Amino acid sequence: MINSNIFFRKQQFIFLFFFSTLLFFTKNISAQNISYRLQNYSIFSNAHVGIAIYEPATKKYWYDYQSKKYFIPASNMKIFTCYAAMKYLEDSITGLFYTEEDSNYIVRFSGDPTLLHPDFKQNPVIDFFKQNENITVIKSNWSNKYYGNGWAWNDYEAGYMPEVSAIPIYGNTVKFIREGNKITVMPQWFKDSLTIYGNTQFGKFSIGRDNFFNQFSLVDDNKKFTNTNIPFKTSEKLSIDLLQDTLLTLINYTDADIVGDVVWKKLKSQPTDTVLKLMMQRSDNFYAEHLLQLIGNDTMQAMKTNNIIAMLLKKLFAGIPDTPRWEDGSGLSRYNLVTPRDFVWVLTQMKNDISKERIEDIFPTGDKGTLSGYYTRYKGKIFAKTGTLSNNISLSGFITTKKGKELVFSILINNHRSSTTNIKKTIEKFLTDIINKN
Repeated sequence: MINSNIFFRKQQFIFLFFFSTLLFFTKNISAQNISYRLQNYSIFSNAHVGIAIYEPATKKYWYDYQSKKYFIPASNMKIFTCYAAMKYLEDSITGLFYTEEDSNYIVRFSGDPTLLHPDFKQNPVIDFFKQNENITVIKSNWSNKYYGNGWAWNDYEAGYMPEVSAIPIYGNTVKFIREGNKITVMPQWFKDSLTIYGNTQFGKFSIGRDNFFNQFSLVDDNKKFTNTNIPFKTSEKLSIDLLQDTLLTLINYTDADIVGDVVWKKLKSQPTDTVLKLMMQRSDNFYAEHLLQLIGNDTMQAMKTNNIIAMLLKKLFAGIPDTPRWEDGSGLSRYNLVTPRDFVWVLTQMKNDISKERIEDIFPTGDKGTLSGYYTRYKGKIFAKTGTLSNNISLSGFITTKKGKELVFSILINNHRSSTTNIKKTIEKFLTDIINKN
């Protein structure tokens, strides 16, 4: 009797062990069917890796590796800005605020980044100034510094890091174009700010800017010059000067608040989604930072980045799993810290709140925008935002598998010492494997 019981218990144990093992592997195969683990690749041996792949329909993670840990997200931070703009901004962004009394206009600028930007041929704000007289511009409700917290100060000449300003104009950059031996400067206001020390005849030169002043220098170089955009030092006064130079007319401006409590009217500028699309598809930092300012102006009548972010975290992002350190709208700051599952949460909220058509129009897909050269056979199967800072790469977005499973994912890689191309190709192999095998 004792032997029979021992035998029965052994059989029961073997059956339960076999069944639980089978159940474990069956669950993993049916739930994720991923042929390898991204973090085990030798290319990531010295890197910090976080991965989250989530299926909103079942509310289950297919793949979860260090998704609760914080990473520097680089331009994936634009996903936060994009979602906030989708929720808070109207169909068109506000170009300026104005109040009218007896054909006299008092105007306050909004932080609209499209003012005289080369991306846009039509500009309602310029039309407003051309069509109306007796306009007085008052000081903007601006209380920011020209750089975000944690930006690299020595990138001040880089075209991807224009200053953030109260009245952004011409993209806050000067464009230098070589036409034969001649250098064209746009806007022309800055043409006398360029000093030529080198020889332009053979095209081997470079142009730089003084750190603290709008003084540009052309010097000989070993490389051929290519047309370049260099940020200029901003101020409200300079923006007004540039506007006057463009309109060929004087503009009344005062830094005094000459109005009390008034009901401001809004002059609408460019379509919001057009700006969002440019921001997301080419990872435009200038648009990202000023979209955040527009949200502040529309919701709190103030442009102060810290306060805008605090408001968004308290309201729109109240349910986020891990409270992020959020410093800017673009992701240029190395102080930003976000977890992979934070991005999964934001993207899932976006998926629930925003139409699929709108998301897919704004986000880059295969071989488009910052995904150009990648996922070339997966157009319409992946919509994602890239992020790149030196030694940091991120990719977060949406994928649809071969069997129609809709997934949200976030892959954050910090402190790598490999080439950006190799890492991007490895991520591509990992994600396309999931698409093809599920």
